[in-house]
Amino acid sequence: MKEEIRKNAYKVKQIIKNFTGSYNEDLEQEVYIKTYKNLPKYKEQNKFSQWLCTIAANVCRDYLRSAKFKNSQVTDNDEEAIINTKITETPETIYSEKERQKLILKEIERLPKKMKEAIILYEFEDYSYEEMSKKLRVPIGTVKSRINSARKILSEKLAFLLGDD
Repeated sequence: MKEEIRKNAYKVKQIIKNFTGSYNEDLEQEVYIKTYKNLPKYKEQNKFSQWLCTIAANVCRDYLRSAKFKNSQVTDNDEEAIINTKITETPETIYSEKERQKLILKEIERLPKKMKEAIILYEFEDYSYEEMSKKLRVPIGTVKSRINSARKILSEKLAFLLGDD
């Protein structure tokens, strides 16, 4: 198991960074603790890396729902002020990467459940269309449609990050 964790450590760190906006060693440790505790539940038929990435994503989701994280977030009024500010410089000079990721994650959370699930599995957990089809118990075409719809909604909601008013 140690070798598998070493091989997948980069993926775990990337998932944490993608979800939270920065690397968090405490979250990484929590992923490994949960992995160890749940090892008896692991089914050999699945890829260990996917199982580990799912645990990492779930740990991040739990963290994002936690009071600790919510207290560190900008308020809705602060977010509206940021969004409604006229962008005169490039977005990269206005928003730090962390702030941009928070806004993106917030919009992902606002997606309809089925689209949110599909985009997270595809973009953050590296599932293939076929794997998602099996997991979600829907045809591959439905998986592709959900991802496409989610991307379209996100691009419309987040166009201001690219300077597209």
